[in-house]
Amino acid sequence: TRAMTAFNSKSGGFYLTPVGRVQTPTLAVVVDREKEIRAFVPKDYWEVHATFQAEAGEYTGRWLDEGFKKDPDDAHKRAERIWEQAKADGIQAKCNGQVGVVTEQSKPSKQAAPMLFDLTTLQREANAKFGFSARNTLGIAQALYERHKVLTYPRTDSRCLPEDYAPTVKQTIEALGQANYGSVASDILKNDWVHGGNKKVFNNAKISDHFAIIPTLKPAPSTLKEQELKVYDLVVKRFLAVFYPSAEFLVTTRITRVEDEPFKTEGKVLVKPGWLAVYGRDQKKDDAGHLVPVGEGESVKATEVNAEAKATRPPARYTEATLLSAMEHAGKRVDDEELREAMSEKGLGTPATRASIIEELIRHKYMVRELRELIPTAQAFSLITLLMALEVDALSKPELTGDWEFKLKEIERGNFDRESFMNEIRAMTDKIVGATKAYDGDTVPGDYGKLETACPKCNGVVKETYKRFHCESEDCDFGFWKIMGGRQFELAEADELVANRRIGPLDGFRSKMGRAFSAELKLTDEHKVEFDFGNDDEDEEEVDFSGQESIGGCPKCKGPVYEHGRAYVCEKNTGKDRKCSFRTGKVILKRDIEKEQVVKLLNDGKTDLIPNFISKRGRPFKAFLILKPNGDVGFEFESKTKPKAKE
Repeated sequence: TRAMTAFNSKSGGFYLTPVGRVQTPTLAVVVDREKEIRAFVPKDYWEVHATFQAEAGEYTGRWLDEGFKKDPDDAHKRAERIWEQAKADGIQAKCNGQVGVVTEQSKPSKQAAPMLFDLTTLQREANAKFGFSARNTLGIAQALYERHKVLTYPRTDSRCLPEDYAPTVKQTIEALGQANYGSVASDILKNDWVHGGNKKVFNNAKISDHFAIIPTLKPAPSTLKEQELKVYDLVVKRFLAVFYPSAEFLVTTRITRVEDEPFKTEGKVLVKPGWLAVYGRDQKKDDAGHLVPVGEGESVKATEVNAEAKATRPPARYTEATLLSAMEHAGKRVDDEELREAMSEKGLGTPATRASIIEELIRHKYMVRELRELIPTAQAFSLITLLMALEVDALSKPELTGDWEFKLKEIERGNFDRESFMNEIRAMTDKIVGATKAYDGDTVPGDYGKLETACPKCNGVVKETYKRFHCESEDCDFGFWKIMGGRQFELAEADELVANRRIGPLDGFRSKMGRAFSAELKLTDEHKVEFDFGNDDEDEEEVDFSGQESIGGCPKCKGPVYEHGRAYVCEKNTGKDRKCSFRTGKVILKRDIEKEQVVKLLNDGKTDLIPNFISKRGRPFKAFLILKPNGDVGFEFESKTKPKAKE
């Protein structure tokens, strides 16, 4: 941290740059995901959905490619996706109104209860269900342990109990039977489902300093706060569910073949709820999974076939729940339960420290929390760029720090020696400090570019470095920082700014309070880059639109609407005595709105279907812009045919 802070402060000022063997690789995981999102280009595809009429009623199906094989290099390719509209339209036309032949297959399926909670899985569950931060969940669990004494020690990384703990478990379940969990507790005891031979629950080999989080013999007091009650209930239900048998389902796959085109329909019916009964699930509530029966040899008719236009989506941003999972497995996305367990000793940090690591990254403004999403700042991108340039792998690759955690465990077990480990740490520290002394902001190695536009002061070449864009000429002082308002300029954006002396509005800036905002930037006559929020003095005066052609009539006052600055505005929405409020931006949700669409909006009250709006969650979507009854601009979404029966 001292070395990085000294490095980033070389050009003047003091820039605290905290780094650490856990927090910085964690940050690298979040930055890598954000890079994927930014680089993502939506790709259009189509799905063909059909509604079939059988004697017993209607059901729906979705076309699929029966010869499809997974592509490990392209997760977006799936059996039901069609990448050419002509093909989708052809299937629709071919099958609509035609008769189909049905074949189906039913298979039993089982789902076992999840394991008991350790701290990380409890934090993930509470974040996913209630939106609680990891720090908040730890604090609640700690209070339930220390103050109320209704949970066992929460700062644990174990998900099992000692092998001699079965008698205590039975006593605990009896105590819960006296509370609000009577019927569930009595089922477990009556059926004698608690026995020490259950290695999924009772396993000494999978216990470190503390065992899994479970309720104690003490009943929960009526004074528990709402959040405390929610976390307590999560733990109790997970504890009771683990002793129940597996839930059993009947999974039916139906293929309806119309003109040799297959449509797939799936139904999943809960046969025996098993552990799901703890959470209130039973067969009656799951009747929606039933498929309309089709008799042997019966023909069905495709009464409605639709080709639905869709677009691929970028990967989701991390939430605390998914980031905790990534930290637990050193950044790797691992779905298999056994493999997750095998990798648990190579995670980033410990269950007790992961919440504080996330909070530290937010406090140091490397990340911001928006709703449930964690978004890295420009400062985070800058740090990871620097570490990769200096080839400090242990701080930029989470797997290597995961190996450190594993070696610490091996030292604890006597399988690795402390001195060898410390020698690795010393060598890496020496490398980091040496690298920060060897470079400055303009000499840090990296894949940097040059602007196509010449320097506005001397006509020289403007190059990119780690921190700035600046003129190569020794006699010229033109340059500007790559980061402004918490946002970093891309090379193309910097080039546009210098070429046009203006750019924007751009999204992604953040105020000192962390609030997101959009703004234009301008290059002043003194060759300084500044924000341009609109000249207040100019806005106070009447704007002269003479000689400019109106693009349409104002929906609020019928006056003329003109293109002005970064918006389309009513003539009467300027000057001190503004008589109309109509204004709509040239950029809406990161999507440039063409003048032709605004003309259509003003004339017809509605634009064409516009793709590639970006939601607050970073998801692309399509919508029409419409005029509301009060004259404001709003969205209208594409209507879709709703399925008439659950697949």
